[in-house]
This record gives sequence, structure tokens and C-alpha cells, in this order.
Amino acid sequence: RRRGSGECMNRDVACHLELSAAGPAELVLSIALAQGVPLAYESLLVSGNAVGLTPVEILDDHGTRLHRVEVDAGTVVIDYAARSDGLAEPVPVSDVDRVRYLRQSRYCEADRLGPTADEEFAGLEGVPLLAAVVEWVNQRISYVSGSSTGTDSALDTLLARRGVCRDFAHLAIALLRARGIPARLASVYAPGLYPMEFHAVAEALVDDSWWVVDATKHAPRQSLVRVATGRDAADTAFLTSFGSAVDLIALEVTAVAEDFAVDDHVVLTQLR
Repeated sequence: RRRGSGECMNRDVACHLELSAAGPAELVLSIALAQGVPLAYESLLVSGNAVGLTPVEILDDHGTRLHRVEVDAGTVVIDYAARSDGLAEPVPVSDVDRVRYLRQSRYCEADRLGPTADEEFAGLEGVPLLAAVVEWVNQRISYVSGSSTGTDSALDTLLARRGVCRDFAHLAIALLRARGIPARLASVYAPGLYPMEFHAVAEALVDDSWWVVDATKHAPRQSLVRVATGRDAADTAFLTSFGSAVDLIALEVTAVAEDFAVDDHVVLTQLR
């Protein structure tokens, strides 16, 4: 059943993380649904060595909700679950956004990819440019689980010709910025995604609105629900640690939508 305009969508999301800390560390989690997403239910439980811990919420740009927690050496278990029972209002556009998301960033070297963007997308702008970039990245990059590292950039992805969702998003963002379109990365829960994982997509600013583009074409954009927003993966990582080494032992993500549309990845769609 396709969702009609204005119709609510129930989306249930959850994640389970098991970590091993070598010593005292500070964790910053970016796994909660963003501020502004309607919530019917939400739970975040963190325990260290089977003892409950209390995370502190920090509000980042664009409604990103970070949770900071201090842990000691040993096992850390994190469980998050939420139900969104509606669609968020479109994210407003600021003058700062128009500058910040045109600049090159750590993982999106718009300056170095400028010649490629100029050659491949000359004469295109606006919506046709969005469609062309999505198709170009989709056709040239193979999705291969585990094929990239946390330090790979858009240029690395183009040279390797393979990657995962964040790599597809980084390359699309860099090419769009190189052609004068502000673009950014959003981490999301993605009902319909296979293989199921935290997902990353790009958002592009056209006609004073942010439009979501997903060069992997692995999940219907209409069902995505926002977690974090930023320049690239440096701003949206689901887990950041400071202090002693922290290893990820297990990760399980689930995301289910009551109702979502079949996505042709052509029609303009906003992340709601």
C-alpha cells in the first residue's frame, strides 16, 4: 500500500551494540532519532559490566541528539529503541548552510573532484544535476560490504570503484558541491534496507529545500528517518570514543515501516 501525501507513517527502529573498553573512556553515541521526529516511544539503556549508566544528551546542529557516557574497562552494552508515529517537518535552510555545505570537508574533496564533475556534468544544474550524479555514482561504484575503512574519502572511493553507503554518499556530495550545489550527509534508519545497517544518504539544496538522494538505491527514501546531519561522516558517526581503546564487538540494527512507497529514486523526496 503506497503512502499518500499527509498520511502518517509508523516506523519502528532499534539498535544493539556490544563494546569492549580497554580502560576508562568517554563514548559519544549518535543513534537516537533526531529532534523534531515525532516519537510515540523511545528507550536508551547503557550498561557497563552489567551496571546501568546514565548518558547525558547533547543537542548538535540540525537536531542531532548526541548521548555522552563515561565507561570503565570491560564490556559495554547499549540498546536503543523508538517508534516514530509521524513525519518530521522539513528542515529549514539557513544562510550558514549555503556556505558550510559548499566547502570541501575531510571526506568530500570537492576541490580535487572539480575537474571530474565539470567534465561529467557540464551544462546540468538543479534537479537534472541531482539525477545525473545519483545515476553516475550508482553505475560506477560497486556496493561491497566491508570494502572500505573509516578513513576512506570520496576520492578514495572513486579510485577503488567500490564502497558502502557512506562512500556512495561522500562521492555524490563531493560532486554536487563541485558543481555549486550545497550538499551534506545524513545518517538514518532505513526500513527496507538490505543488508540492514545504519545507513548514510546525501541531501542536496535545490530551490531552497533539502532533497535526499541515495546513490546506492538500496532503500526507499520515503521511509528513511533522520538520526544525524553534517558535512560528512566525521559529523555523523554512530559511535565516537575518547580515552582508552574501544572495540566494537557486536552491532545489530533493525528498522521497519508500517507503510512505504516503491521508490524510483527520481522523484524529489525530503527526509521526513
